[in-house]
Amino acid sequence: MKPIGKYIIVSQIDETVKTDSGLMLSGEDMNQFRYRCGVVVEPGTDVKHIVKGDKIYYDKAQSFVMMIGAFQYTILRETDVVVVE
Repeated sequence: MKPIGKYIIVSQIDETVKTDSGLMLSGEDMNQFRYRCGVVVEPGTDVKHIVKGDKIYYDKAQSFVMMIGAFQYTILRETDVVVVE
């Protein structure tokens, strides 16, 4: 599979977040955050600064979920990536 243009295919990482006081946030609490974390499965043909395997944070409101084969992936544009680790 190869995304075209500036699109990126991402496998979402299920994060567990622990607050400073030691509380674990639930999945419902995590849905309140605007940004998500994922690993790049395949960058598009015109993506210049992000490579396969990068861990990224992206704006979840600008992404969509797609089933490719038996797996669920998140699709987004390069401009919606806010941090690359």
